[in-house]
Amino acid sequence: MSSASNADWLQVSVGKVADVTSGKRPPVVSVAPLSDSQIPVFGGSGVTGYTREALFTEPVLVTGRVGTLGLLQKVTEPSWPSDNTLVIRPNPKVVEFRYLGYCLDLLIGRLAAFNRGTSNPLIVQQDIKRLELALPSLAEQRAIEHILGTLDDKIELNRRMNETLEAMARAIFKSWFVDFDPVRAKAEGRDPGLPKPLADLFPDSIDDSELKEIPKGWQVVTVADLADINARTLGRSDPLDVIDYIEISEVMHGEVANIVRYKRGTEPSRARRRLAHGDTVLSTVRPDRGAHFLCLNPPETLVASTGFAVVSPRDGDWAFLYTALTNREVGEKLGRLADGGAYPAVRHEAIASLRLPLPTAPQIRSQFEALARPLFERSAHNRTESIALASIRDTLLPKLISGERRIKDAERFLHPRGTQRTEG
Repeated sequence: MSSASNADWLQVSVGKVADVTSGKRPPVVSVAPLSDSQIPVFGGSGVTGYTREALFTEPVLVTGRVGTLGLLQKVTEPSWPSDNTLVIRPNPKVVEFRYLGYCLDLLIGRLAAFNRGTSNPLIVQQDIKRLELALPSLAEQRAIEHILGTLDDKIELNRRMNETLEAMARAIFKSWFVDFDPVRAKAEGRDPGLPKPLADLFPDSIDDSELKEIPKGWQVVTVADLADINARTLGRSDPLDVIDYIEISEVMHGEVANIVRYKRGTEPSRARRRLAHGDTVLSTVRPDRGAHFLCLNPPETLVASTGFAVVSPRDGDWAFLYTALTNREVGEKLGRLADGGAYPAVRHEAIASLRLPLPTAPQIRSQFEALARPLFERSAHNRTESIALASIRDTLLPKLISGERRIKDAERFLHPRGTQRTEG
């Protein structure tokens, strides 16, 4: 890449290179995908349900028309954008789908200024059409797509890999500590499917308990028996020059979207929950939303909002505790216990009093830790890598699509002879 003029690029409006239309109300919607309803329905903020047929089979760009404004969704599978959205379809003769998406990543934030609504935000097709972008040749568009797309593809690969890694850990937990599969197999004279030394640790019968049916000899304990909650609080005398702050709105299903750095003394008053390795961090506000994450190898400066409950295991078995506290059933139970108006919250005592079945043989939990920890640790590594890749992409993005940085010989860049080489 090189610094060069973009005098040979065209300045065009979105309306000149793409078709902009409104979505439509879907015929039938289910909350979850069903055998006959697999097509995702998109609203302004994401998937809102599923329907039987697709409004579009080709890739489309979707953004909110009413309600949520300024979020761009790049939809590559068959879909049905709802009547609360605007749909952008590029003309492939002049602009590449992914290139237009990258341009709109930078432009879409301006839509809030076009708000025509009063009680509910609203934009119209013309607001999208009048946005202007720089348009290089198709060859240079493809070269830009290649650079930015390689980063995005790796980020997406990491995301999918993390889903698989976490699903593996949760499947083991459910089998051992929820469904008690090894115990039921032994009770029925079947092979538990585990190495004999591990299988021998599980009992061969189920007993009633105050909680529910649990393996014979196991205990029912509370979270408070295993962990401390909000054990570390940021104090005025703590020797930190900066604070890396996590807010509830930035967390969902184990992912932290954004961490904001503050000079010490300028951080929000809610920045009080200090974090340590192995902490399970749960939102106490609307706890059924799934705003939680696992804290692994945090910097000393990492601090979370007081809207979180930070659960720190005393015995170091953080994989067990994190998996136990972040399944859907626990979130729903805490949601039922939450009270308040617009932002119902649950008290920390409700989390402390949650009851769990605990094996008599500590080696069972140790074996789970040995299997699950590497999965969560690999997932954490992938997240760190994705943050670094996203930072590189976000630095390159405005420079490449404005023409501030040009790609020398775009055709050769995409179709190299021998070893591919980019110039910087």
